Amino acid sequence: MLLLDIPSIQSIILSIGLEPFYSRLIQQLEDDFKHWQNFYKSPRHAIHYKHGVIELMPCSDDELYSFKYVNGHPENTKQGNLCVMAIGMLADVKTGYPLMISEMTLLTAIRTAAVAALGAKYLARTDSNVLCIIGSGAQSEFQAMAMKSIFPIDEIRIYDIDAKAMDKFYNNLTPEFNRIKKCESIAEAILNSDIIITATACKKKACLFKASEITDGTHIHAMGGDCPGKTELDASLLKKSKLVVEFTEQSLIEGEIQQLDISHIHGELWQIINKLIPGRENNNEITIFDSVGFAIEDFSILKLVYTLAQELKLGVDIDLIPDIDDPKNLYGLINNPLKRKPR
Repeated sequence: MLLLDIPSIQSIILSIGLEPFYSRLIQQLEDDFKHWQNFYKSPRHAIHYKHGVIELMPCSDDELYSFKYVNGHPENTKQGNLCVMAIGMLADVKTGYPLMISEMTLLTAIRTAAVAALGAKYLARTDSNVLCIIGSGAQSEFQAMAMKSIFPIDEIRIYDIDAKAMDKFYNNLTPEFNRIKKCESIAEAILNSDIIITATACKKKACLFKASEITDGTHIHAMGGDCPGKTELDASLLKKSKLVVEFTEQSLIEGEIQQLDISHIHGELWQIINKLIPGRENNNEITIFDSVGFAIEDFSILKLVYTLAQELKLGVDIDLIPDIDDPKNLYGLINNPLKRKPR
């Protein structure tokens, strides 16, 4: 079985370049969303605590099965720990044998941003060039780079209550963009922005801005409202906008739409990709992609990195599944241990 650790993922991305990786991933996501009805889907299994959440996210088609273990602990960063960590697995459906275990902390950040770009491809104006990001945490740079792979982003406006987080974003991405503006308020950041990404971490009901502050034609990617009781947008703005989700059953529990009901949902992203319902229809409507993250997105990136690892001959072979001559004689391993493969 293949193990892709952090160095392996770094090597894959550096080998082909981050922007080409995003392009290939967005294409993989789009292909999988097109085949949405071929997947076995369910809401993630989540256990919520006062201080965070731990989740399992499974997804499968008739060839491959994937799942991700992921947490969300907003207070971790105060102790110098990551807010989100993840591990994923890809398996062969025919035999049930695992094919790969992979780190997914980095991959989750990348796939989350790629989904944002895919949604914006269908919901934002094609000439969008001013990007606003509210929340400059670990996800923010990935979001910016993913949007850059789709749109002619010329200016980025950022706002965070933590000035050091904005400095971090500025230092990381100054070489990539013509202008990055560190704003003193949300109102300053969102003013006349074409695309707004809300990516705050605080687990509470919040209202980052009012409907009256949003310019006609704006696209909002709402990714911070991702668990019960946690929202970022005002209900009046949701009612005023064309609202799109990933998987309705899950979004009603975790997304911005938890404030309302199913009647306010325009549809799911896969329906727009398959042209069953319209995406953006004019340059004046306000659109919202209420994205909470869904397991098919993890499936897509795991499938992609597995393919790339084989092409590039990266990763480490590990023995987690017994390889024995007689599959009925598992007990024989006790007295005849397998020899370790040389690294």
